[in-house]
Amino acid sequence: MKIIKDQLDRSINLTNIPQRIISLVPSQTEYLHDLGLENEVVGITKFCVHPNNWFRNKTRIGGTKQYHFDRIAELKPDLIIANKEENDKTQIEALAKIYPVWLSDIYTFEDAINMMQSIGNLVNRTEKATEIIHNIINKKQQFETKRDQLLNNRSPLKAAYFIWRKPYMIAANDTYINEMLKIFGVQNAFQHLNRYPEVQLEQLKNLEIDILFLSSEPYPFKEKHFEEFQAILPNTKIIIVDGEMFSWYGTRMLKTFDYFEKLLMTSLVSS
Repeated sequence: MKIIKDQLDRSINLTNIPQRIISLVPSQTEYLHDLGLENEVVGITKFCVHPNNWFRNKTRIGGTKQYHFDRIAELKPDLIIANKEENDKTQIEALAKIYPVWLSDIYTFEDAINMMQSIGNLVNRTEKATEIIHNIINKKQQFETKRDQLLNNRSPLKAAYFIWRKPYMIAANDTYINEMLKIFGVQNAFQHLNRYPEVQLEQLKNLEIDILFLSSEPYPFKEKHFEEFQAILPNTKIIIVDGEMFSWYGTRMLKTFDYFEKLLMTSLVSS
């Protein structure tokens, strides 16, 4: 029997290399696919939309918060991969009494890299994981060089990142999104708050926000929502952003930094 640690320093007992895996996190599901685990991954959530062929053909065991325990039992998993933030604590604890459950806990870029390496080792795909990580780090470094060139001699831009509407909720400090905003090159206007607080639009008035990011997920913001924000911030640039690029950790990051470069150039126009 092999004992491994997850990102919460929990001990997981495995008898063999996992052959029947359930993923409860969309971004980690995509990563498992890119590691080449076509046959090993037997169950996913209804929000695991990438890759599309898995979304259409793999057994869905519920959402990221509510699971069908009967479907999970039928799949006989020898490993469940989850996340502290995205999954429900009570149900994860119930699953952990029956199955090996490996939990990620991600707030920083380094946390994401460590998750990828750990899972790669766990599922016997160390070489592929190392290759993916190497490519992500290279892309990040290339973006940071371009970012520094674009932002040279400019005053720091202040941004707010909205994830929900009515109640309005933003990504503040102590979140992976906040980490990605830092890498992107802007200051989070709500850095003084933690996690995902509710805010009133009136709170935006005195924050001197240069850019307002409205995320495509979890709430699907559209251009039709601009007016309610523009009424409060008439001089602020408002942009719909791809939420996956700011909140998905895993192989999605292979696309994130090219996206960031284009977004940064858009953000700098008239800002």
